[in-house]
Amino acid sequence: MQKQRSVTVLPFIVAAQFACTSVWFAGNAVINDIIRYFALSTEVLGHLVSAVQLGFITGTLLFAVFTVSDRFSPSRVFVVCALAAALCNLSVFVAEGFSSLMLARFATGFFLAGIYPVGMKIAADHHQQGLGTALGWLVGALVLGTAFPHLVHVYPAGFSWKWVIAISALLSVTGAWIIGLFVPDGPYRSRSNGFDPAVLLKIFRNADFRSAALGYFGHMWELYAFWAFVPSVFHTYFSVHNDQGNEPVALLSFLVIAIGAPACVMGGYLSRRWGSARTAFLALLISASCCLLSPFFFQLPFPVFLLLMLVWGMSVVADSPQFSTLVAGSISPEVRGTALTITNSIGFTITILSIETLNYLRDDLPSRYLYLLLAAGPLLGMLAMKRQLRKTT
Repeated sequence: MQKQRSVTVLPFIVAAQFACTSVWFAGNAVINDIIRYFALSTEVLGHLVSAVQLGFITGTLLFAVFTVSDRFSPSRVFVVCALAAALCNLSVFVAEGFSSLMLARFATGFFLAGIYPVGMKIAADHHQQGLGTALGWLVGALVLGTAFPHLVHVYPAGFSWKWVIAISALLSVTGAWIIGLFVPDGPYRSRSNGFDPAVLLKIFRNADFRSAALGYFGHMWELYAFWAFVPSVFHTYFSVHNDQGNEPVALLSFLVIAIGAPACVMGGYLSRRWGSARTAFLALLISASCCLLSPFFFQLPFPVFLLLMLVWGMSVVADSPQFSTLVAGSISPEVRGTALTITNSIGFTITILSIETLNYLRDDLPSRYLYLLLAAGPLLGMLAMKRQLRKTT
C-alpha cells in the first residue's frame, strides 16, 4: 500500500517542482529586455543570477540551522515557500532600479530554498527504494522549470518580458496548489526534535557523505554558470560566424537547458543498473570533456556545434539527482532534510563563485576560452568520487 501510494504521488511532486522552479531563471530568460527597461549595463547578467543564488544560499542556511524541513511538515513548508516565491517574483514589477531589482531576485531565491531541497526531502520520504529514479524525475522537473522561461519568451514576436515573469509566478502558485491538495508527508518521514549544532558536525564526519558532497560541489561549479551563459555561448557563436540577424537564441537556449530533463530521468534508470556513483562519474567525465573542448566548438558547422551543446546540456545535469541520492543514502532519515539542505547551500555558494568569475573575465578573456574555467569543477568532482566508486566494485 505504501509503495503504491508513493508511486501515485511522484507525478504530483514532479509537476509541482517544474511549476515552482520556473521562477528561478525567469529574470535570466528576459535579461536583455530588463537591461533595456532599467537602462542597465550588460554585466548585470551575472549579478542577477548571483542574486537568486545568494538568496537561495541564505534560505538553505537558515532552513538547515533551524532544521525546518525535518521539524515541520515538508509539504506545508513547500506550499508556503512556493506562494512566497511567486509574490517575490512579481515584485520585479515595482522595482525602480538595480538595487530593488536585485532585492526582488534575492527574495525569490530565498524562498526557492523551501522548494528544491524540500521537494527532494518529500520524494525521499515517499521512497525507501528506487530513490535514484525518483530524484531523476524530480531534478528533471527542475531543469525543465529552469528552461521554461526561455521558451515562453520565444513566441510571439514582441512578447512582453513582464508576461514571462507573470506566467512563472502563476506556475509557482499552481505548484503550491498541487502539493497542498495531492501530496501528504511521506510514510518514511522521521521528525527531528529540533536544532542540534552537533548534527552538522556529525553529518560532515561521515566519509560517505563527504565523498558524495564533494562530487556534488564540483558538479555545481559548472552547472549554473553553464546555464546562465548558454545564451552568451550562442551569441558568441553567431558573432564568430558573422551571423547576427534573427537567430532564435531563446529557443536554442531552451533546448540546450531543457534536454537535461530527459537526461536526468535516463540517468535515474541507468543508476538501477550501474549504481548512482558510476552514473554520476560518467556524466562528470562527459561534461568535463565538453568544457575542455569548448574552444573548438565555435569553429564547427552549426549542426555539429548544436549537437555538442545538446550533449553538454545533458551531461552537465544528469549527475545531479544521483549526487542527491548518494547524499540522502549516506545519512540517517531524521537529519536527511538538513543534510540535503546544507549540501545545497554550500553547492549554490560555489555557483556564485563560478558565475561571477566568468562574469568578471568575460571582457578580458576571449569568449571561446572562457568556458575552459568550468572544467575544474567536474575534474575535481571525479577525484572526490573515488570512495563512492570503490563501494560499487
